[in-house]
Amino acid sequence: MEDKNSLEIIREFLETKQYTKLRQHLSEMNEADIASQMEELEEEDILKCFRILPKDLAADVFSYLDLDTQQNIITSMSERDAASIIDNLMADDAADLLEEMPANMVTRLLAKASPETRRDINHLLRYPEDSAGSIMTVEYVDLKENLTVNQAIERIRSVGIDSETINICYVLDMQRHLLGTVALRYLLLSDGEEVIGDIMHENVIALTTMMDQEEVAKQFQKYDFIAMPVVDNENRLVGIITVDDVVDILQEETTEDMEKMAAILPTDKPYMKTSTFDTYRKRIPWLLLLMVSATFTGAIISSFEEALSVYAALIAYIPMLMDTGGNAGGQASVTIIRGLSLGEITYKDIFKVIWKEVRVAFFCGLSLAAANFAKLMIFDRVGVAVALTVCLTLVFAVLVAMLVGCLLPIGAKRLGFDPAVMASPFITTIVDALSLLLYFRIATLILGIGS
Repeated sequence: MEDKNSLEIIREFLETKQYTKLRQHLSEMNEADIASQMEELEEEDILKCFRILPKDLAADVFSYLDLDTQQNIITSMSERDAASIIDNLMADDAADLLEEMPANMVTRLLAKASPETRRDINHLLRYPEDSAGSIMTVEYVDLKENLTVNQAIERIRSVGIDSETINICYVLDMQRHLLGTVALRYLLLSDGEEVIGDIMHENVIALTTMMDQEEVAKQFQKYDFIAMPVVDNENRLVGIITVDDVVDILQEETTEDMEKMAAILPTDKPYMKTSTFDTYRKRIPWLLLLMVSATFTGAIISSFEEALSVYAALIAYIPMLMDTGGNAGGQASVTIIRGLSLGEITYKDIFKVIWKEVRVAFFCGLSLAAANFAKLMIFDRVGVAVALTVCLTLVFAVLVAMLVGCLLPIGAKRLGFDPAVMASPFITTIVDALSLLLYFRIATLILGIGS
């Protein structure tokens, strides 16, 4: 059934109060589809739909809803019913939800939750935000190395229903140190009397609890795993991270980088759920900084005002030079920032990057200057000296812009800052000022103005 038709059916059942038919209709849908359809409804209708769902289906649907919708549902329910929902969530999803809720409500909900849920959530909440420990789940299958294959399969049957994944099981000693892993398919294909310690894979790639989530995503990308174990400083297994969590991390990190590159303070909320004032607060700091820094450009023009009066034609080409330099710097910065984020470029590659950008700038600058020279001579009909001044400035402006665009992100990364901050708006302001200085310096040498 098409999404649009399904949404219309849900709305029709709600308007006509055919709740039995609505329950049946929702029960036939996939949990993720139910969640996406519910989020298209008004808040009151979302609550009605959720209360209509069978209990076992409700918890699954709840995990697919966004945090704001989850909070609205939880706050509308009794503490006992809310605690029941939290009990049925994976511990990492429950921790994400409670982390955004008022402390007094969290305390009341945890008091009603099961001891196991309360322990797992408290365990996750103690780790720093955006660390591997804060996004891991504690629902996994662990096995002792002295178990037989048959005993291991029996354990999977008993605890696997509550685990995030059973494809990979983790082998521990009595102190919970991570010794190895064993895939479910190997268990199914092995002799029932074989010992886990003899068939496990000992070369385990593990994450640490304090590892940043961006580094976690890079590890998944590097090793192409569907799940990775998380260990503490003593190599004791404390949780696992699955690939579905990594997808969320990548989306979050990409959004944050895009906001920084546009000179906006990052926010966790979707655009439509961010208030006008919050959006204003995220944008105004950088706008003020860039506005103030742009006054240097005006100061440079003012200092050459008298000289420009001799060759007034030079004024007409200032916007073109500044825009071209800014665009060239922006192209270089975006390429380098992306390379840094993917680990393709490191600080030790700085001289290789500079040499490459110099060559690219030479060819780009030469091509732009040739096209511009033809335009100046044929259409604008300016003198050769003016055309030469503009075109030489164009070559050097592109060169400087690309060098600034590649060096600033690498320098920021080296100093421990997010290289995305050094993106287009910031670089454009710097390049504008440098382009003007080059322009007037070249004009002084060729035309003799200001000398």
